[in-house]
Amino acid sequence: MHSLQKITPFLWFSGQAEEAAEYYVGIFRNSKICHIARYTEAGKEQHGQPPGSAMTVALELDGQKFTLLNGGPVFQFTPAVSFVVNCESQEEIDHFWDRLSEGGAPEAQQCGWLADKFGLSWQVVPTALPTMLMDPEAEKAGRVMSALMTMKKLDLAALKKAYAAA
Repeated sequence: MHSLQKITPFLWFSGQAEEAAEYYVGIFRNSKICHIARYTEAGKEQHGQPPGSAMTVALELDGQKFTLLNGGPVFQFTPAVSFVVNCESQEEIDHFWDRLSEGGAPEAQQCGWLADKFGLSWQVVPTALPTMLMDPEAEKAGRVMSALMTMKKLDLAALKKAYAAA
């Protein structure tokens, strides 16, 4: 029996849902497009989308389910909502940063945050970062935060060096 994920991010695109789904599936391992529902003539006067174009695209990115909707140009993404990509190594950080930032706005890149070419915000973060930032020694956490604030793509070695500095 198919189990339904309790909470599924539902993302509004303007005609790019299928392209975005293919793009994201190409970046994250263990990912797939699960189903595409297409617009028909029915309701065209309301939705305004060409019959046969993707209405919703259900996909999984490394086990996390998402639904992408082609809803038109009414709503845009903002950095108020972002998705965190937890990375174990600099190699992983580099992979996700390089692929997700491709074609995105350079001015949206700060402190591990980026906007992709569709305007969706991502945080590409080493899994070690929360431990360093929550260290009970405020000085250590402060050094890490100071280092982090100077970065666009996060440099795990530099963050660890700031953490260990005496």
